[in-house]
Amino acid sequence: MLKACLNGARGCDEHPSVPVTPADLAADAARCARLGAGAVHVHPRGADGRESLHPSVIAAALDAIRAASPGLPVGVSTGAWIEPDPAARVVAVRAWTVLPDFASVNAHEPGAEAVAAALHERGVVVEAGLWTVDAVEAYRGWRVPAGRVLVECMAEEPAVALADAAGMLAALPSPAAGPPPVLLHAEGPATWPILAEAVRRGLHSRIGLEDTLRLPDGVVTPGNADLVTAAVAAGAR
Repeated sequence: MLKACLNGARGCDEHPSVPVTPADLAADAARCARLGAGAVHVHPRGADGRESLHPSVIAAALDAIRAASPGLPVGVSTGAWIEPDPAARVVAVRAWTVLPDFASVNAHEPGAEAVAAALHERGVVVEAGLWTVDAVEAYRGWRVPAGRVLVECMAEEPAVALADAAGMLAALPSPAAGPPPVLLHAEGPATWPILAEAVRRGLHSRIGLEDTLRLPDGVVTPGNADLVTAAVAAGAR
């Protein structure tokens, strides 16, 4: 599965095509789905332009995307930078009036398992975000099931990111334990080498302006649709 990560923490100051409003997210999601993305990941914004977990903000983005692309799985982030207080993140999840299909929870963040538990209780698929081998170990101690594991390589140097990927993947529970599906991705200059590694390993992958502003040849991308097109051409599905 190729997931399109449409905006992340980026704003239009970093790239004019970063979708911010519900309408922009919906239009971009529909384009990416037509080109081969099997799901989208978004960071909804409030009226002030800041990322938010508020029920009305989450609902507006999800409703717009689903109206434009019925049946397209859509997920959100619960990153601590959006709401630093773990208890407040749990309260926000429990207050959501419209639920995403999945939501990412970074295992290294304080209160991660409690946030994951709140999502699981509401029937939202939990994506365990793992940035380091230590985070993998923290995740292994969760009592909450994850529906997907995100192996997220944060190093910008491709060789370092590839080594990090190998280390985290090796530290995951063995196949005999019935681990959830794995999505492997990176950011910045390591984005395309890691996507190629995901394809080589037969893992899920993702691409979008959240992770990179550049196409495989180094040229700045016109937008998310072009990144998805390039990822599909590279073998991501």
